[in-house]
Formats: sequence, structure tokens, C-alpha cells
Amino acid sequence: MRLSQALEDYLKVIYVLEADGEKATTTAIAQALEVSNASVTNMLKKLARMNLIVHESYKGAELSLAGKKVALEILRHHRLLELYLKEVMGYSWDEVHEEAEKLEHHISEQFEDRIAELLNHPTYDPHGDPIPTKDGIMPEKATLALNDAELNTLYMVGRVRDQNPELLRYLEQQGVLPGVELTIIEKAPFDGPIRLEIGKEIICLGFTITQNIFLILPSQQ
Repeated sequence: MRLSQALEDYLKVIYVLEADGEKATTTAIAQALEVSNASVTNMLKKLARMNLIVHESYKGAELSLAGKKVALEILRHHRLLELYLKEVMGYSWDEVHEEAEKLEHHISEQFEDRIAELLNHPTYDPHGDPIPTKDGIMPEKATLALNDAELNTLYMVGRVRDQNPELLRYLEQQGVLPGVELTIIEKAPFDGPIRLEIGKEIICLGFTITQNIFLILPSQQ
């Protein structure tokens, strides 16, 4: 049975919330999709009737195995498309998310396979988010937020949240991109700015920004 684009969007959002360690509550889903809580409640009931989620009032939604399979397929489409748009079509990394959102529901499995082959079966998209395999296996993702990392330790940028194009453009200007090595040299108290050393440059980022940047150790690459 072919699901509607709206249903697929809900399953994808629930998966992303769960993967980030958050509960897929009605409010969290509504904020992510920019819809009303009432709309979310109705859609969750529908998804539960289709056995794609398990949903209890006031406890949030959890994907069933069938729902997770759909979510991973859509995420694979999305992240492969992001990389294709950047590497082949010349889009910048702040443009690809919105374009992939429009296309992810409409490509065939054959098209997906051709993109993967053309890109040499990549495991991460331009923002460092993992690309699920064809079999639904998700590679590990960077989870250590920059503001939680240790001082005077060499890290590598593993992932950057991709929903804010303005933030992505700013970080690119600062040289903060996946694969870049950095060292935190100072953290101001009370959620103040954080000073980083990237190569021979010293930059300063606000605490709110650093919550969107996730690090790995170079040995984890």
C-alpha cells in the first residue's frame, strides 16, 4: 500500500525524534512539522490504526517495525538526494535540505539505486547525517554536542543540524564543516560563548549555535 506524503513525513519525524533521544510527543511532532496539535492527534490515530506506530495518549508515539522500515526508506531517499544535489548538481549545503524534502517522496527504488551507485554508496550526507543502507541499517552518528565537549581535546566535526539554512551559511563562513578538526580552548560561564581553534584560526561561537554541532574523535572517522 502506497502511503501519502503526509503519512511518510510523520513517520520520518517520529524516527528523527526517537534517534535524537527525544519523545515523539504531540507537541514535538507539531513543532517539527509546523502543524497544529489537533492535526497531529488525528494523524497519530490514523497511523496507529495502520499499525505503523504505537500510540498512547500523553505518552507520545513509537514506531512499529513496519513504521520504522518506511521512515528509514524515506530518510535514505532524502539524504542520498541531498548528497546528489550537492556533489553532482552544484547546490550548496544550505540549499539541499529543502530541495530533498520536495523530492524524497517521488523517486523510484531504481532511481535511488542509481544515485547510490553514482555516489559510490555513501554513508553520510553533506551535513554528516548517516544514510540508512538499502537493508535499513543506520550507520552511527555523531552525538556529542560541541558545548558538552572537553577543553583542549582535538575533535572533528561529525554532524551539523540541517534545518536552518542561515546557520549553515554562517558556519560555512566560519569554516565549521563536517570533517574539520577543532579544539575548544575556552568556555565562558553561564552558557556564554565558546572559543575554538580551527587550524591557525580562533573563532567564537554562541552557546545556542554550538548545540547544533556534533563532534567525534578523529580516531572514530
